[in-house]
Amino acid sequence: MTDSGAGVPHEHSDNAYDAIISGENDDQHWAFGTGFDDPLAGVARALPSEVDHADLAAYCLMLADDALIMSQRLTEWCSRAPELEEDVALANIALDLLGQARLLLSRAGEVEDAGRDEDTLAYRRDEHEFRNVRLVEIDCGPGPGGDFATTIARLLVFSSWRLAVLTQLAASVDPVLAAIAAKGVKELAYHRDHAAQWTLRLAGGTSLSRDRMIAGLEKVWPLVPELFATHPVEQRLAGIAVDPATVRSEVDDVFDTVFAAASLDRPDAAPMSPVAGRGGRDGAHTEALGYLLAEMQHLARSLPGATW
Repeated sequence: MTDSGAGVPHEHSDNAYDAIISGENDDQHWAFGTGFDDPLAGVARALPSEVDHADLAAYCLMLADDALIMSQRLTEWCSRAPELEEDVALANIALDLLGQARLLLSRAGEVEDAGRDEDTLAYRRDEHEFRNVRLVEIDCGPGPGGDFATTIARLLVFSSWRLAVLTQLAASVDPVLAAIAAKGVKELAYHRDHAAQWTLRLAGGTSLSRDRMIAGLEKVWPLVPELFATHPVEQRLAGIAVDPATVRSEVDDVFDTVFAAASLDRPDAAPMSPVAGRGGRDGAHTEALGYLLAEMQHLARSLPGATW
């Protein structure tokens, strides 16, 4: 499915639900992990004039870390999803996000003074140096305490939000960010619709699946407000970055449409509190991120300098 922006998930649809059930353009549902085109081919890599290098690098890390950590969480479901097709689907979504993360980490390395490469940024930073929102790091399964419905709830929230942000980012005056975003919106339209379909399936299935879908939404909902909180870096990069507060109504419209189709109520949950006024964008994370990084970075840190 294609995204036409302004909260309309499909160019031939009146609302998100029409896009969910439409069978048109099924070839667009394939995740970008199957493609080999270089999204940055021919794109000028010079920095926009009068841009603070540290701010641009920090913003690239924010977007990159969101995708990298979400990708890592989704790969945990490989061989453990409820059905074989879902193993493949979640793996493809994870690969899409990993591809976005690699491009954004490389851009961060290009513009920062330290000039680190994507591997160094992914595997050699400590927990407090990561700038992802806390939504992507919490443990939703498949181990103890995990749950597939909670994973779907998080994917619905994350992909709806990131799709709206990247749709605006495609107009960034930084040509590299614009090109990455233009590729990403096609991927994220699939991610969002996939999550919406599963939301309908679980909410409309058995009483158990419905209860678990409701519980999953209630678990992730305290982390939603952080997605729309404007960070000082985003304020200083007007014209380059996207102010996430500007996409709130668009994303809310998507939630309302999906919840109405699934006969679900929007959760009523208090926001997760920041730590001394700091959230994920400032390097203040939940306990879960440390465990995730320990696993994700183990091989690279155990064999420094190794290549394969």
